[in-house]
Amino acid sequence: QVQVVESGGGLVQPGGSLRLSCAASGIMFSRYAVAWYRQAPGKQRELVATVSGGGDPNYADFVKGRFTMSRDNSKNMVYLQMNSLKPEDTAVYYCATGPPASGFIYWGQGTQVTVSS
Repeated sequence: QVQVVESGGGLVQPGGSLRLSCAASGIMFSRYAVAWYRQAPGKQRELVATVSGGGDPNYADFVKGRFTMSRDNSKNMVYLQMNSLKPEDTAVYYCATGPPASGFIYWGQGTQVTVSS
């Protein structure tokens, strides 16, 4: 059974930092690309960042220079380090993964990030 679980969300003040974690089991996680998405209330879900199986990250323009995505394949973990957080970063953040032929078909339940003073 495939499980994807995010953690690390919370309430942080503007300018602060959070580190999200994504753990996966039941799949060949180290071979799959992984993505972080987010969805704010009343808005469409948007792609935040991706990392390939080899560890090469790509970022949406609105997080470049502030967020860093990394992975530790020995632990089946992916991370999203979020710095210089802004109120507009407030959203539920989701981790997604899957085999290349299928795309991001495995999703976690999401973790809430709230940036507010």
